[in-house]
Amino acid sequence: MSALYSTCDNAPALCRNDDKAPSLPKSARLPINRCNLPAVILGSLTFQRHPTPLALDGVAELHGELFARLDRLRLAHQRAAVFRDYLTVMFRIEHPEEIGLTEHARKSRANANWMRVIRGWAFDPDGREAAVLKGWVESRFGLTPRHHGGELHDPGDAAYRRYERMRAEGLYGTNALEAQLDLVFAYCQYEFARQDAPDRLTLYRGVNRVDAHETLGAAPSGRRVLLLNNISSFSHERERAGEFGDYILEVAVPTAKVLFHCGLMPGVLQGEGEYLVIGGAYEASWATL
Repeated sequence: MSALYSTCDNAPALCRNDDKAPSLPKSARLPINRCNLPAVILGSLTFQRHPTPLALDGVAELHGELFARLDRLRLAHQRAAVFRDYLTVMFRIEHPEEIGLTEHARKSRANANWMRVIRGWAFDPDGREAAVLKGWVESRFGLTPRHHGGELHDPGDAAYRRYERMRAEGLYGTNALEAQLDLVFAYCQYEFARQDAPDRLTLYRGVNRVDAHETLGAAPSGRRVLLLNNISSFSHERERAGEFGDYILEVAVPTAKVLFHCGLMPGVLQGEGEYLVIGGAYEASWATL
């Protein structure tokens, strides 16, 4: 783990906002994670304004052969095919019996893989697969979930226990499901780098209530500072976002905080223009339709 982890509560200037704008509260982060930056930094407004690459511990080292193969391929669709094949073989997705699934086991768990989780999120952001995704973000990036079928502000509350139960059920009987998601995130970031993507993307989210997100305060620009759930869906199409609410949230999202998007591997997400975004504090603006 990075030495930064031991100092996140007494962090250097990088963790703070020069303009004293409100940033990531302690209740929304863990003191350790499995990333090259601690949550207090990657979840802050400073990171939104000045993003830097994020890397999960050990992924590049464990899967160096895969990324060396991808380096030799010129076309994105070729790389996507190789990556999907690698995941299928590495985690025995098509041969669950090789990882211990027997005829007496719950056969539904044979399909519990990275693709099922992402599709499950799109179908129900408060469902079991969504709980797995939120738990993965919490484990890897140290950002705690804020909502899952209810507010998650107190680990002793029934809503929090329900979230933890769903997360455990979603991981039970799977083959390193969170490690599969590690690779999906690493591949997404790899493709952004290969395609010279900008450091930030302007993305949109449709909501029915202005107070649907926690507000931390106001930035000097006059925009609101919001605390987003540790993972949320956005769209790169303003019109598409407008189909999901009366108000449109506009955010400059660091590409370093995108887990997956609709163009990464066609056919996984059905929604056009959808991006899965890792949360934290964000400066944002609102507009009505």
